[in-house]
Amino acid sequence: MGAHGSHGSGSDGVPALPTDGRPSGFIDCDETIERLYFYLDGELTDERRQEITRHLDLCGPCVDVYGFEAELRKVIANRCRDHVPDALLDRVARVLDDERSRQSN
Repeated sequence: MGAHGSHGSGSDGVPALPTDGRPSGFIDCDETIERLYFYLDGELTDERRQEITRHLDLCGPCVDVYGFEAELRKVIANRCRDHVPDALLDRVARVLDDERSRQSN
């Protein structure tokens, strides 16, 4: 599952295939997993998201990792919701309002 190297065009102008037969522009498993957290967080360019989506469509082991990480994030998000007391929220809002007032003067 290592890097596949760079892929250019062949002498006939047709995109060259890497030695494993994958199309040019196909990212490998290592790169997919490395960028998976950014993918899950929506922090990638459209092009990079498409590359990872294409990889996940074709790679069972990576889609398994994706599924696990996505589910883990949901569990963590659901379990880590702390209730902030209303008194604390009011206090923070007052401090922020005071700070805005000071900055505008």
